[in-house]
Amino acid sequence: ISLGVRVLLIQDDKVLMVRHSYQDEWFLVGGGIKRRESLVQAARREAMEEAGATLREMELFGIYTKNTYLHTDHIALFLCKDFSYTGKGDWEIDEIELFPLNALHENTAPGIRRRIEDYLAGEKPKDGFGEW
Repeated sequence: ISLGVRVLLIQDDKVLMVRHSYQDEWFLVGGGIKRRESLVQAARREAMEEAGATLREMELFGIYTKNTYLHTDHIALFLCKDFSYTGKGDWEIDEIELFPLNALHENTAPGIRRRIEDYLAGEKPKDGFGEW
């Protein structure tokens, strides 16, 4: 069982996404929770590490679960529209890009694409919980 965070960083009808050095797909900033770290602290840390982003006001969009044969992953998805960023990520980030919400990169990870579609449709998960 794992617990992680992702952040929908929305600015001027664009979403900030990253491509990791070890994956071909584009993702929202995010990652795992460290010991003694809250979900909010983890979201802020991951945004800074992966995109040099400083997040101001943000809100919880929903909690999602992804089940595979041997693994259960819980992901807290935050929404932030008030941020600044340097565009400089740490060693694991190859690219950082703002994509128009209606023209995502063709290689956007499927789960990320679904969450952006939910945002555009104004659909948060029922009762705050959903399937990734």
